[in-house]
Amino acid sequence: MVSGAAVAGIALVALGMVLTPGPNMLYLVSRTLTQGRRAGLVSLAGVAVGFCAYAAATAAGLSAVFDLVPALYSVLQVAGAGYLLWLAWQALRPGAVSVFDPRPVPPVSASGLFTMGLVTNLLNPKIAVLYVSLLPQFVEPALGSVALQGVVLAAVQIVVALSVNGLIVVTAGSVSRVLAGRPRWLRVQRWLMGTVLCALALRLLGERARPV
Repeated sequence: MVSGAAVAGIALVALGMVLTPGPNMLYLVSRTLTQGRRAGLVSLAGVAVGFCAYAAATAAGLSAVFDLVPALYSVLQVAGAGYLLWLAWQALRPGAVSVFDPRPVPPVSASGLFTMGLVTNLLNPKIAVLYVSLLPQFVEPALGSVALQGVVLAAVQIVVALSVNGLIVVTAGSVSRVLAGRPRWLRVQRWLMGTVLCALALRLLGERARPV
């Protein structure tokens, strides 16, 4: 159904992307530091629904896309690798700001937190590129249903993303205090994530497109 290599690959991609500061992380950390862990977890629930929406849309359209436009796979491969390199640059570039030192945001209700988490994720370019460009590269039509493989791989990505984001929400306050006095640790984290993303991008560029 889905190869172990594909599961491991999408898990690594998901981990590299979720640990790279982006709209979701910035929103969750801001809400947690401003309104507390409960607000962060409610916001995370909205983010989770956004992931599910992307997964459903991707599973419904993967087969049709590959059947109608086989050459699109190669285009998505290059686009996905390019985006990973861009994320790596964002982590490594001089002057990058810590995600754990966000600007204060005004408090809102629980329903507002959920809705903002959902909208933030739906409009997050990182997640759009992940589902449109990166996840399809780990689907192998020869192993069976493309849609089912898409669902399984999306589930792996969602578990990784929610686990890491949940841990970030729970520990945001403590991590913020620790990093405030240890900027060197932040640089190590940025370089580690940037290196992982670069390696994944080069791996994708070095692979030959799979036939559909």
